[in-house]
Amino acid sequence: MKIKDISEIDLIRRLSKNFHLDKTVIKGSGDDAAVIKYTRDKYLLYTCDMTIEGVHFDFGKATPFQAGWKALGRNISDIGAMGGVPKYAVVSLAISPGQKVSVADGICKGLKSIADRFGVNIVGGDMSVSKNIVIDVSLIGEVEKKKLVLRSGAKTGDVIFVTGSLGRSIKGKHLNFIPRVNEARRILKNFKINSMIDISDGLALDLNRILKASCVGAHVYESAIPLSKDASVNNALYDGEDYELLFTMSAKEARQFYRTILKKIDTPVSLIGEITAKKDGYKIIGEDGKIEDMKIKGYLHF
Repeated sequence: MKIKDISEIDLIRRLSKNFHLDKTVIKGSGDDAAVIKYTRDKYLLYTCDMTIEGVHFDFGKATPFQAGWKALGRNISDIGAMGGVPKYAVVSLAISPGQKVSVADGICKGLKSIADRFGVNIVGGDMSVSKNIVIDVSLIGEVEKKKLVLRSGAKTGDVIFVTGSLGRSIKGKHLNFIPRVNEARRILKNFKINSMIDISDGLALDLNRILKASCVGAHVYESAIPLSKDASVNNALYDGEDYELLFTMSAKEARQFYRTILKKIDTPVSLIGEITAKKDGYKIIGEDGKIEDMKIKGYLHF
């Protein structure tokens, strides 16, 4: 059997199933970040991502600055999806000795720019040789215990929201996105979010991760999905790397949310569906009212 014969998700399960977790680990693999005991009223959040030339960016379409921005931004987005605040990062860079120094400088400028914007301290890292550039970031954040949001909290009757618009990663959004940390924090200051994830692999696949973790189903309304300019529904559902927040809250919370804070948030927030019982399945309702099973696909490495 080769790696290509099993899915990315199954490979992660296979490799991580025997790792030891002690009592300080509240949540390990399976969410946007690990959750670790910290203080009386806060948890630590810990996440990491590799950003690889030829996989996550190409210099024909991306600048070194954008590569650096994306590398840290993906991690910041993960912390935001848990309701937290990013704090400390270590960054490792693998690069060819034949590469121009200006490329490394540009990557560093991108990292610094987004770190400064979100108050992240870059406290160290490592360097190695590689034919293709690899930017490996590990990020620690923190979240108040009462504001922690996992994928596993969605409840039947919840409404499903998404920030911003979807489907523009193919047009370059994946290189210029703004992590929705401030939006998540603003909402959590006044409202209870039951489940949340950032959209990195496509709306269809990432919502399915919430459904599986929460043991529920969902109905999504095609006409309600906020599309970016020139994007199709398929782009929004399956392309990934929009880095918007996908979250659920009770209908009661949602009504109050619409009456009050929604008007004060600069980023648009759209209601796209509702959480149903698991037996009702995962459905998409077309503009013509036709109900079909959602195709559970999106961006996976293999």
